[in-house]
Amino acid sequence: MDTTLILGKMLWSDTTRLARPDWGVAVEGTRILAAAPNAELSSRFPDAHLVDATDCVITPSFVNAHHHTYGVLSHGIPLDDPPAGFWAFLEDFWWPRIEDRLTHELIAAATEWACLEMVRSGVTTFYDCLEAPHALPGALDVQAEVVRRSGLRGVLSFEATQRVGPENGELGLRENARFIDASREAGGLVSGMMCFHTTFTCSADFIQRAFEMAMERDARVHMHLSEGTYEPEYCLSRFGVRPALYYDQLGVLGPHVLASQCVQVDDDEIALLARRDVHISHQPVSNCEVGGGFAPVPEMLEAGLNVALGSDGYVNNMFEVMRSAALMPKARLLDPGIMPAATAWTMATQNGARALGFDELGTLTPGQSADLLLIGADLPTPTSAHNAGDQLLLWRNPHDLRGVMCAGEWLMEDGEVVGVDEEAVRARTAEAAARLWHS
Repeated sequence: MDTTLILGKMLWSDTTRLARPDWGVAVEGTRILAAAPNAELSSRFPDAHLVDATDCVITPSFVNAHHHTYGVLSHGIPLDDPPAGFWAFLEDFWWPRIEDRLTHELIAAATEWACLEMVRSGVTTFYDCLEAPHALPGALDVQAEVVRRSGLRGVLSFEATQRVGPENGELGLRENARFIDASREAGGLVSGMMCFHTTFTCSADFIQRAFEMAMERDARVHMHLSEGTYEPEYCLSRFGVRPALYYDQLGVLGPHVLASQCVQVDDDEIALLARRDVHISHQPVSNCEVGGGFAPVPEMLEAGLNVALGSDGYVNNMFEVMRSAALMPKARLLDPGIMPAATAWTMATQNGARALGFDELGTLTPGQSADLLLIGADLPTPTSAHNAGDQLLLWRNPHDLRGVMCAGEWLMEDGEVVGVDEEAVRARTAEAAARLWHS
C-alpha cells in the first residue's frame, strides 16, 4: 500500500495539547501511519510520496455536528413580513416557505452545494437533519447519493414530526429506520441516525417509538432541545416540567442521545443532561439568527457535557462558527479568559467525533482516520506552539485552506476542490433556490 508523507510547518495532532513545530504525518490507505518530526519521517519513509506542507499547520479536519443542508436554499429569500419571535419563525416562515416545499430535486441541489461548501470550509464529517415532510419516502436516498459522490463522511437523518399529521410522522420514522439499515448494509462513509423534532411537534408515544426503533438498531437519536424560550414554556404549561426533565421522565435520555441547540436550559437541566451523558451540539450563529439566545456552553462544559459545534445550515463556515463559539461567551460572562481557542477547536473536532460516535476521528495519531487539514501559516506574526490555537482561530478562514483530506483521499489540493465544477454547482443551486422561492 502506498504511503504519503505530509511534512508540515507544525502539527496540531491533538487540540487538547500543544502543537509541534516541524512535525508531520505519514498516511497509508485511510489511516494515519505515523506522526513524528519531519526529519524522522523522511528517514523512516524514504520512498513515500512527499507532500511539502512546510508552509502549513496540519490539523484534524472539522466535524459539523448539526447541519440542515437544505437551508442554503433559504439564504436571501424575500420576506414581506419578517417573523417576530421563534414560534413565528417556524410557523409563519420556516415550515411553510422552506421545509414544506422541498422536493427530491431541490434536496439534491442543496446537498450538492452544501458538500462543496463543507469541503471548502474544512469539514470532512457532518451530521444532517432533513425535514421535508412532502418528500417522503426516499428523501434520504437522494441526499446520500450526492454525499457519496462528494467523498465526505455523512451521518444522515430525517427529522420526523407529527406537525403535518400522524401518518406523515410515521413515514419519517420509517425513513430513518430503513436508511440506517440500508446504509449499514452498503458500508462506506455514509450512515444514518434516528431523529425526531421536538416535544411540541411530537407526542410522548411518538418520541418513545423513535427511541425504541433506534435501540433495536443500536443507533443514536437526535432531537432539537430548547432552541428558544418557546419549548420550555410549552413543556412547563403542558407537562409541569422543563423539556430535559420531561425526556427523563419518558426514560429516553442517555449516551445514545444527541441534543442540538440547548440554548434555554437551566442549571438543573444541565446537571441532568450531564448525569445521563447526553451529547450536545451548539450552533452559536444560528441561535442569534432566530433570536434564541446565548447557550450556556461554558457551564455545560464545566458540568462535564460533551459539547460539539454545528452550523445549522446557516453560516456554514466552521472558522466563523468556532470564532462565535469562543467569543460570544466572553462577552456574555464578561470574562476574556472563558472559552480558550483550543476549547473551540476541540469542540469542532474531537467533541464532534464523540457526539457522532466516531472513535477514529478527531486527532491525528497513529491508527486514526486520515482526516486532516493543511492551513496556510503565512500570518503576519509568528505562529508557535503556544499561540497556534489563537492564530488559527482568529485570523484564518476557508481561503487559507491548502488541503483537505477525508479517509486518506484528497478532497482539496493546492486550495482547489478536487473534481468539482464549482460554477456549475453554484448555477444549479441558484436555479433550485429560485424554484423554491416562487413555488
